[in-house]
Amino acid sequence: MAEIQTSGKPIDSLLEKVLCMNILSSDYFKELYRLKTYHEVIDEIYNQVDHVEPWMTGNCRGPSTAFCLLYKFFTMKLTVKQMHGLLKHQDSPYIRAIGFLYLRYAADAKTLWNWFEPYLRDEEEFSPGSNGRVTTMGVYVRDLLLGQYYFDTLFPRIPVPVMRQVVTNLEKMKLPSKHSGVTGDTNRHGSDDTARRPPSVKAALSVSFGQRAPHRASTRDSSPVRRTLPPPLYDGASSEDLRRSPRDRRSRSHEHSDREYSDRERDRDRDRDRGRDRDRVRDRERDRDRDRYRDRDRVRERDRDRIRDRDRDRERESERRNDYDRRYAERESRREYENNHDVSRHYKESRSRRSRSRSRSRSQSLQTANTYFDHHSSPQKDGSKERTSASSNLAKLKDLYGNISDKKEEAGSERFSRRDTGGEEVIRLGGSSWK
Repeated sequence: MAEIQTSGKPIDSLLEKVLCMNILSSDYFKELYRLKTYHEVIDEIYNQVDHVEPWMTGNCRGPSTAFCLLYKFFTMKLTVKQMHGLLKHQDSPYIRAIGFLYLRYAADAKTLWNWFEPYLRDEEEFSPGSNGRVTTMGVYVRDLLLGQYYFDTLFPRIPVPVMRQVVTNLEKMKLPSKHSGVTGDTNRHGSDDTARRPPSVKAALSVSFGQRAPHRASTRDSSPVRRTLPPPLYDGASSEDLRRSPRDRRSRSHEHSDREYSDRERDRDRDRDRGRDRDRVRDRERDRDRDRYRDRDRVRERDRDRIRDRDRDRERESERRNDYDRRYAERESRREYENNHDVSRHYKESRSRRSRSRSRSRSQSLQTANTYFDHHSSPQKDGSKERTSASSNLAKLKDLYGNISDKKEEAGSERFSRRDTGGEEVIRLGGSSWK
């Protein structure tokens, strides 16, 4: 939502300096820091505000509750929607009056007529001052437009062309174009309530605590109205006074000059006290700004430490993950090495086992062949008849198949390795039968 179009000036320059300093230094305004939302401030206005004058009434001459809450709205920078909610609020007329005061102080002068025009004939009755004088909201709004003074304080000046246009528009609507006086007189020094306005911050603070300003005999006597009146030096003067000697007249002039000198000294002391109070307020604001900057630096340092701790945790986590990956890789490489070593050892053992079995089988084959040839080449002891028949049969076989003794010697090792030594078949040649 868009904010209200303002004049662009800081609010400290729109409010009177004394009023602004009193608001900022009041205890009630400091208590308003607890109010965080627009609706909470509206509830506070509904519960606490009973007039919209800038200063308290009675012996307490501090800023009023209404203007402290108005300054709270200045710090919140209201939007257009929120301002319409204030101006149309039905619970309390003082909520609406503070909305109109916000516009009169902060809004651009060229937009005031557009804001105020729908409410110039508003008939809701209320008492804007503490004197109980009742008026309508329309008359109050017209006085805000037409008046330069508001209960002994100053409004921001409306440019002359804009004021002429406002007067012309009021005359077209057949409404009064003169100030009615419900918000105080048009001249500050002509107001009967001027004595309520504290002339300085020190006077306001001292009187609000039930004390009297140390540099003045009476706070009421120091009001602007009292100061503007000439001192009654020659009241009741007669012809006898005129016939006095020059020495008497000279003494009277000395008394008058001494009184003027004391007045000047008192004014100088007052200005000095006002400057001291202004310096004290400025120092307080500077201390507040320094504390705010220190808190902000502390928050930034805390955020920086948090980011540093988070980065450190991330580095630890990455190192832990890298250590785990390195250990896992070493374990896998060791396992692979052991597997390869086992495979090579098994391969060597199998080769050595095969070579031993091959040499054993070769030796067995040779032994079997020798046994076989020894067995077959040994002489037969069955008799002469059997020897002759075997030789004749062997000769016949040689004639039929050729000499196979060489072939048998070449393939002996291979044939005898496959045979079982206990299951050999022996062909005995001789006699009339084959075995």
